Amino acid sequence: MPVQDIINTAKAGMAKAVEHFQQQLVKVRTGRASATMLDNLRIDYYGTPTPISQVGSVSVPEPRLIIVQPWERNMLGPIEKAIQASDLNVNPNNDGTVIRIPIPPLTEERRKDIVKNCWKMAEEAKVAIRSVRRDDMEALKRAEKAEGFSEDDRKRGEDELQKLTDKFVKDIDALAQKKEAEILEV
Repeated sequence: MPVQDIINTAKAGMAKAVEHFQQQLVKVRTGRASATMLDNLRIDYYGTPTPISQVGSVSVPEPRLIIVQPWERNMLGPIEKAIQASDLNVNPNNDGTVIRIPIPPLTEERRKDIVKNCWKMAEEAKVAIRSVRRDDMEALKRAEKAEGFSEDDRKRGEDELQKLTDKFVKDIDALAQKKEAEILEV
């Protein structure tokens, strides 16, 4: 396996770790209303667990309010129950046509806990990146022995892997810092 193939494999693996981290950050509640907060909630739609966004429209008209307008009136109750049963800690209001979900402001202590959790997720993503680097460093060593490319090629490959690792770790840190600023913003 040529050095560049190993580097490309590493780049793809590290990019996946960053992408996964971004997806996790989107789910973190910041005290600001977001339609993505309801993405993981499923309701029973004629016997099938269905995302709320597929049984009605979800909108965010104000920074602290989510409105769910189901396409069928009989879905108001199941949607309201799913939101109440979730871990969002919100209290939906059903007025007979739409469900309004006011998002309460976060306390300072809760904000700090959320930030701490974000940095924990960031560290897990960095560990995943370093794991990709370790695996591909070993692949370089195996390829050097098996395919006989020079020690200089292996060292260049290792240097390139380290540069990639540093770049992706900086990306993770930047994403985490941005999310931290968003959460602590009052």
